Amino acid sequence: MTNRLRHEPSPYLQQHADNPVDWYPWGEEALTRAREEDKPILLSIGYSACHWCHVMAHESFEDPASAEVMNRHFINIKVDREERPDLDRIYQLAFQVLNQRGGGWPLTVFLTPDQTPFFAGTYFPRQERHGLPAFTDLLERIAGIYRERQGDIHAQNAELRQVLESVRPQGDPGATLTAAPLDAARSALEKEYDGRHGGFGEAPKFPHPTHIERLLRHYRHTAETGRPDDRARAMALDSLRAMADGGLFDQVGGGFFRYSVDAHWTIPHFEKMLYDNGLLLGLYADAFTLTGDEDFRRVAAATGEWLLGEMQAPEGGFYASLDADSDGGEGAFYTWMPAEVEAVLSEGERAVAAPVWGLESGPNFEGRWHLRVTRPLADVAAALGVDEAEARARLERARTTLAAARNQRPRPGRDDKVLTAWNGLAIRGLAVAGARLDRSDFVDAAAGAVDFLRDNVLTDGRLAAVFAGGEAREAGYLDDYAYLLEGVLNLLAVRWRDADLALARQLGDALLEHFQDTLDGGFFFTADDHEALITRPKTSLDESTPAGAGVAARSLLRLGHLVAEPRYLEAAEAAVKGAGRSIEEIPHGHGSLLDALEEILYPPQLVILRGAEPAMAPWHRRALVDYAPRRQTAAIPEHAADLPEALAARQARGPVTAWVCRGHECHAPTDDYGAFEQALAD
Repeated sequence: MTNRLRHEPSPYLQQHADNPVDWYPWGEEALTRAREEDKPILLSIGYSACHWCHVMAHESFEDPASAEVMNRHFINIKVDREERPDLDRIYQLAFQVLNQRGGGWPLTVFLTPDQTPFFAGTYFPRQERHGLPAFTDLLERIAGIYRERQGDIHAQNAELRQVLESVRPQGDPGATLTAAPLDAARSALEKEYDGRHGGFGEAPKFPHPTHIERLLRHYRHTAETGRPDDRARAMALDSLRAMADGGLFDQVGGGFFRYSVDAHWTIPHFEKMLYDNGLLLGLYADAFTLTGDEDFRRVAAATGEWLLGEMQAPEGGFYASLDADSDGGEGAFYTWMPAEVEAVLSEGERAVAAPVWGLESGPNFEGRWHLRVTRPLADVAAALGVDEAEARARLERARTTLAAARNQRPRPGRDDKVLTAWNGLAIRGLAVAGARLDRSDFVDAAAGAVDFLRDNVLTDGRLAAVFAGGEAREAGYLDDYAYLLEGVLNLLAVRWRDADLALARQLGDALLEHFQDTLDGGFFFTADDHEALITRPKTSLDESTPAGAGVAARSLLRLGHLVAEPRYLEAAEAAVKGAGRSIEEIPHGHGSLLDALEEILYPPQLVILRGAEPAMAPWHRRALVDYAPRRQTAAIPEHAADLPEALAARQARGPVTAWVCRGHECHAPTDDYGAFEQALAD
C-alpha cells in the first residue's frame, strides 16, 4: 500500500509513503476534506534525521491497527519541518502555550479544520509506558473530545489564537540604543556557563554557537578599548575545546553531531546537520585566527573537508543532514569495538590512538566505544618516548585508516534535499574558513553553492526554500533571504564577483519589500504574499540557528555600509529597536541582534581595495588575517562592472589603492602599504 506521500520529493515524506496511514502532505486537498467532513486533523511534524521520529514511525505509523484508528477518526497530514519551518514554528509555539513547556520532534498536534490546535504532544509509544499513554488510546480519547466538547474547544481555540498573535518581539521604535544589553548578555552567559565541562546549561548539551560568537565578539571589543575581558575569551575558547575533544566531534570523519546527551560532551545524538556544521566551521576558524592554536585549525579543516566530501552535491548545493541511525541502530556507523581497531591499525598507531581516544577505558555507548579525546596527545607522546610530531603523524594515519574501515559499513541515511537557508550558513562558514585557513577549495565550494542557488531557487528576485527531486519548492522564508545574504556578503569579502553583489542587493531589497514590519520594526518569518496561516510568525530569539531577524539586521548593516544605501541601515536599526524590550528580558538569547546592535553603536571598519587582482592579493590577505569581526573587506578588481556609485567612484590611482573607513569617517585613500597597515590598526 502506498499513500499520497509517494509523489512528494521530500526524503522524510518518502520514508512514510508505504505506511498504511492515509497520509496527506500539507495542502488544500487535506484541509478541504477536513472542513467538508468536519474531521479533526492529526498533524505530524518531523524530519529525516530525527531518531524519535523513526521510532514512532516504526511503532505506530507502520502498524496497521494504529493506522486504522488514525484513518477512521482523522485527516492525517505529515510535514517535513525542514521544508515547512513556518508550520513547525507556529505549532511548536502552540505546544508551548498548551503545555507550558518546550516541545520537540516528532511533534504530534490535533487541529480543528480551521487549522487551530486543541491538543499537542510529541512522541507517543504504541504501548503505555514512562507516563505516556498508548498512541491508539490517545487517538480514541481525542476523537471523543472533538465530538463531545466542541464548545470547550472553540473557546480554547479563540484564546490560543490571541496568545499566538501576542507572542512577538516587543520594543520601542523611538528608543535610544545603548551598550547595556551587550554587557547584560555577557553576564547572563557567565551564569549559564559550565565551568567544569565547558558549554552552557546542563544535559542535553547543545553547541550554542551564537553564545560563543557573542563572547568572542565581546572579548574583541573590550580588547580594542584597552580592557580585554579575558574571562569572556576563556569561556568561548574552552567551550570550543571541550566540544572538539568530546564525542560531539567526529574524531575519525570530521564534522559535528547535533548535541550531547550528557553534560561532558561524551555521547552525542548521532545525527549530523548542515546548519550546525556551517556555524561551527566559521567559529573554529575564527578561534584559530584569534589564538594561533593548531588544534582549532585542524578541527575547522576537518569540518570543512567533511562538508565537501559528504554533504556537497555534484551540482554545488549542500545536502541537509545525515541520520543518527544506520542498519545496526543509532550510532552504529560511528562506534567501535577494540578488536575492530586492532585489526586495521599498526602497533605504533594503536599505541597512540588507544590512549588518546579512550580505547583503554571501558565502553561508553551500549557496549561499544565512541571515540573522544581522553588524554592529551603530548602526554601520550611523552609516555611513549616519541616526539609530539611523530605521535601526531601516527594519529593522523590511524584516523585515515579507521575512516576507510568505517566506510565499509552500512552508512547512515542522507537527506539529500538542498535547503536555501542552511546552504547560506554553510556558505558563510566556508567563506570565513577559506579566508582564515587560506583554503581556496573552501572558497570554491562556497562560490559553487551560491551559483547553484542562483541558478535553481531564485526567480525574479524571489527565493524558494527547498530544492528536491529536481525542482524548487516552497516560497522562501526570512531565514532563506537573511542567511543567504550573509553568506554572499562573506563570500564577497574573500572573492569579489559582480554577480554576487547584484544578488546581495536583490536579497536586501526583498527583505525590505516582503518581510519588513514597517510599523513596529523587525521582520516577519513569512513573506507578505505567503499562504495564509493561523498567524504570521515574528520572532527575535536565537534557537539552534541564529534568529533570521538578527541575521537580516546585521547583514543589512553590512550591505548598507558597502553600497551606501540608507534604507538598509534604517531597516536594521528599526529591527533592533523593535525588539528592544525582548532583548532586555533575555539578552543572551538575542546574540544575532546584539551583533547588529554592536555594529550600530560601533560602526564596522570598511576596507575597500581597488586595482589589479595580483597586485591586490597581499593587501587583501593582510585585511583578512586578523580576528576583526567588525571589519568588512572588499577587494574589487579594476574590471568590475555594474558597481553602485559609492564603489564605482573609488578608482585605483596606481597598482593598488585602499580606502579604510569606519562609519562615515574615512582615512585618506592610500597606495602605500605601510599607511594601509596603520589605517587597519586604527
